[in-house]
Amino acid sequence: MRKPTAVALVAGILAGLAGLAAQPREPRLTASTTGDADLAASASAAVADRDGYRGLAVASIDDGQIRTAGLGDRDRDGAPVEPGTPFEIGSVSKVFTGMLLSRQAEAGAVRPEDTLGTIWPAVEGPAREVTLAELASHRSGLPRLDLGSVGGWVRVLRANVAAGNPYAGLDTDRVRAAADAHAPGDGRGSVGYSNLGSAVLGQALAAEAGLDFPELVDRDLLTPLGLTATVHAADTDALPAGRAHGARGNGRVADPWTGTGYAPAGIGYWSTAEDLARLLAATAAGTAPGADARDPRFDDDERTRIGYGWFTTRYGDQEITWHNGATGGFSSYVGFDRATGRGVVVLGNTDKRVEPIGLRLLGVPPDQAGSPTPALPVWAGAGVALLFTVIGGLSLLGVAYRPALDRLTVLSAGAWAVAYPALGRALGDWSAVPGWLWAVGPALSAAGAALAAYRWRGLPTNRAAVPWRRVVVTVASLVGAVVAVVVVLG
Repeated sequence: MRKPTAVALVAGILAGLAGLAAQPREPRLTASTTGDADLAASASAAVADRDGYRGLAVASIDDGQIRTAGLGDRDRDGAPVEPGTPFEIGSVSKVFTGMLLSRQAEAGAVRPEDTLGTIWPAVEGPAREVTLAELASHRSGLPRLDLGSVGGWVRVLRANVAAGNPYAGLDTDRVRAAADAHAPGDGRGSVGYSNLGSAVLGQALAAEAGLDFPELVDRDLLTPLGLTATVHAADTDALPAGRAHGARGNGRVADPWTGTGYAPAGIGYWSTAEDLARLLAATAAGTAPGADARDPRFDDDERTRIGYGWFTTRYGDQEITWHNGATGGFSSYVGFDRATGRGVVVLGNTDKRVEPIGLRLLGVPPDQAGSPTPALPVWAGAGVALLFTVIGGLSLLGVAYRPALDRLTVLSAGAWAVAYPALGRALGDWSAVPGWLWAVGPALSAAGAALAAYRWRGLPTNRAAVPWRRVVVTVASLVGAVVAVVVVLG
């Protein structure tokens, strides 16, 4: 076995070197800055760890003055973030929905204590009895997401695995149907964050006004404040020009979250640091339409209360009114201190959270501002990266060294020797594991493939005692490997 082992070793070394060139590269915030130099310096100092970020757009409000800055890159090509670069803002736009409720209540069109069924008669299920105030403050008892069907679970799971859009195809009718399908749970009356509840509230307000939700936002909120850079993208054709490109913290490109049904919950909205700063300044001053949505009305926990969309949290002697957002490839935070009038906007184009940066810029001590929390424990992301990367190659090597072997077994193991490194690269947390370790996977797979190829001519096609079972297993294995790669790599 000396010669085949030598062949496998050479193949593994060559593949490993090629793998080094293709290793996953975690985004890192570069030193590039634009806009206000002092703000850029302050924001840069507030970033405790530059790994996992790619670009940030920042705005500050102080004594009514707005300053903006850009840090890092808006895409993988290195184009710098400008103060006016559009970012996907996710759930930050839930404050639009809360402010619309306050605005329509001020105008006498609705009352916060009105029930959903009164405002949106198309809803016929038990959820019609919840009030608009309960929906606006996440106290309706509706679930966070509509996962009442196998299709719902599959959609969300695929989006999480493939960095896709979990809200694709969910229109207003789907939101109404979801409202019909869910009764308020035992948590009604207590704060339980609900994207479904926000979507239902916004669509109900839009239906009562006889407009689409984005049209209602434009008419009652964006146009009065002159927020011309804040837009809604129902599909990818409507994405703003010059936008930042989103990515996972491990560098994987993420699809934008576009759609219509969940627009009131934050799906499809893009804005700039300057636009959001103007919204904050007007809200803090009480001059924005529906500004009293900011006022805390209900308890969330011992430090946090909630109004209509806006949260207010105490940090020592400070009270910060805020909201955050997170999509597949973006993170956002807006917050202001009503006592001082200071405010901050931080937008990032990876899924690494930006709340600690915003809090530090508002003067919250680092030990209270915290640090970004990964979606998965570090050990889990690192384990996925290493296990998936090497398991396919190790399996193929083990198969290739078997004395009794056939071609169908080689094909089955070979398919997964290709699929597993691809899955490890896409799913692993390469911010927790050095990217160069990924090259070990292709090296092992190539070594196993070389050894199997060396023996190929002397192997029978199928030496199983029950041949048809081996055929079925091989076909299933090949299909499974292809499906896994297609689903994950999308």
